Amino acid sequence: MSDRGIFTVSFESSLDPIEINRMHSWTLFLTRDGAPVEGAELIVAGGMPEHDHGMPTRPRVTAELGAGRYLLEGMRFHMNGYWEVTIEIESGPTRDRIIIQLNL
Repeated sequence: MSDRGIFTVSFESSLDPIEINRMHSWTLFLTRDGAPVEGAELIVAGGMPEHDHGMPTRPRVTAELGAGRYLLEGMRFHMNGYWEVTIEIESGPTRDRIIIQLNL
């Protein structure tokens, strides 16, 4: 659930399980009130807050796949530990964000 409770975001990784130091992509699923959200702008950042550094890559959404699905490419985590992936969401005049927490 996004910070303000507006959107729900889930993901599916092309790697299962996610491996350290391997490039991969995610399919993001974006909904609002249970309905797919299309035409949104998604900006992705992330890092390891405990180590005070960002991601070693610049992941970005490269395609909208329809039905609220978005292709996020350029994902890579270079070390084990706690990661946060922040997704800024803009859909029309509505803005919110979600932080996906990962322990790799």
